[in-house]
Amino acid sequence: MSKSITVTTDCAPSPAGHYVQAKLAGQHLYISGQLPIRAGGEPLADDSFETQAGQAIDNMLAVLEAAGGTTADLVRVTAYIVGVGNWPRFNQVYAARLGDARPARTVVPVPELHYGYLVEVDAIAVLAQNAPARQAENSSD
Repeated sequence: MSKSITVTTDCAPSPAGHYVQAKLAGQHLYISGQLPIRAGGEPLADDSFETQAGQAIDNMLAVLEAAGGTTADLVRVTAYIVGVGNWPRFNQVYAARLGDARPARTVVPVPELHYGYLVEVDAIAVLAQNAPARQAENSSD
């Protein structure tokens, strides 16, 4: 059996279902889909697209940081956005948050997301061997 580490942080919302914020397997970090919910659980479904996109990305980055990573460690990001017309707006918020980091990315326009949200993002990162996950617990896969 391989070992993985469950990564958790109070800087992103707690999972509302049967999943974890992220799993670290070896040097590979798999970040679950992050919605535009503040770390304390306050939803942003009624806020602007840009506000929602920023919060979802910030949540993803908080989980990445909790694992000891930075934007430079991101290798793949997938974004689900309601309405293809929001693509340029998403790209603008995304570029501002990630700066010089340019991981592989897919943007998937969808007709709707859970609870009326407009954005969800997930990611994969490859961390340096000396970047131990903080606030993590060992678990078996």
